[in-house]
Amino acid sequence: MKTLYRQFIVATLCILAVSIVIGFVLSNVYYMKVTKPKSDRQNVAIAQEIVHVLKEMHPVENGFESYLHSVAMLGYQIYVLGEQGEEFFFGAPFDRNSLPEEALRVLTAGDIYHGISDFPSNNFMVGHFANELKNTVGVPFSYGAKHYGLFIRPQIRWMSSDIHTVLVGFLLAVAVVNILGMIWLARQLTRPISQLTEATKQITKDNFGYPLHIERKDEIGQLSQSFHLMQKQLEHNDLARKSFISNVSHDFQSPLMNIQGYAGLLQSPVLTESQRIEYAAVIDQEANRLSSLTKQLLLLTSLDQAAYPMKFKAFSLNEQVKRVVKKYRWRLEEDDIDISYHLAPTWIRADEELLENVWENLLTNAIKYNKPGGTIEIGLTTTDTRIEVSFKDTGMGISPDAASQVFDRFFRVDQARRKQGTGLGLSIAYQIVTLHQGEIKVESKLGEGNRFIVSLPRLIHEI
Repeated sequence: MKTLYRQFIVATLCILAVSIVIGFVLSNVYYMKVTKPKSDRQNVAIAQEIVHVLKEMHPVENGFESYLHSVAMLGYQIYVLGEQGEEFFFGAPFDRNSLPEEALRVLTAGDIYHGISDFPSNNFMVGHFANELKNTVGVPFSYGAKHYGLFIRPQIRWMSSDIHTVLVGFLLAVAVVNILGMIWLARQLTRPISQLTEATKQITKDNFGYPLHIERKDEIGQLSQSFHLMQKQLEHNDLARKSFISNVSHDFQSPLMNIQGYAGLLQSPVLTESQRIEYAAVIDQEANRLSSLTKQLLLLTSLDQAAYPMKFKAFSLNEQVKRVVKKYRWRLEEDDIDISYHLAPTWIRADEELLENVWENLLTNAIKYNKPGGTIEIGLTTTDTRIEVSFKDTGMGISPDAASQVFDRFFRVDQARRKQGTGLGLSIAYQIVTLHQGEIKVESKLGEGNRFIVSLPRLIHEI
């Protein structure tokens, strides 16, 4: 596997290599266009100055030899060719002592030989250090009655001066520090990524508490914070999922066991007719309970879908609430509960079927947990931007801790379990109100009752 660390190091080395190549090419271009001709001119000027001094000197035996020997001691390699073929070398020897034909024109025609400028460039700037006789400049001169050609170039060891050594050391130090710095940076970048990878593996094992010790202020730090939030959310979702499965299993098991038990009793041959009717009624009641639970689970699952098909249309909200009240009038009379409502005429554009489900859940909830002989008050008020619907009952009320969980799926306070509720009604109401860009909340006091408030935008836009 190609790790990010290895890729980063390889990329860094490649960039460094490409940079060296580009720098070398640019340096050679500069050397060929500027440095090489300039060096040739400078050496020609030095050779002409030496020749000028020789012309001013009084010819003596071995006169120019001692002078040129002194010049060579200053850091030059010198070759003198006489018209009779005599040769003189001063300074360090050349590796190759051959001269091209054009160099001989220094003697035959008195031309200047530009060997440094004309030296073959196939070796790039490395040719600048070639220790060859043809890599010199040549000028003619006369000493006494004889004619000579003076060929000269700086010695290589003088060209490799202290400044060049310092420069090479500087470049090597920069390269080493650059590579070490890139390696350190790669480790700093890949270490948190490795931790995140390990944390991801732990999540696949349902371990949502894997610690992340990443304290950074950059994008990786933001990624770590987002990942930590995701861990918490996944842990919460996992607990909710397990609780959901547990509650569903419990709520399905209870009526199924009742149905199974009473079905078994119905098979007894000694039952009276009234007992058979009673047991059949229990089975019917439990079957209806299972049917209601199944429908609510299907609805809740549908509402969870990101693209739930909302059916928006304009309708009278106050008339809808009145219809819901009429639908459950028999339960109100059966439980001896008085109901009153103050509904301002209000039109809204929303999903009529879903909102009716909200009012049914809130009304049946108020009936189910009300006191015998209690009351229910329904209010509908509007402003320029909001619509508020409230359901207030005189039931037992709930504690502040329970009030914060009433919209969770399958949440029921202890008293509610005796009412055979599913614990899904308020969760469904919350989901529907949220889909309509609204909010729902509860105000409750123990022993005094509950007040559920639904707030909806006056204009609900289709999504």
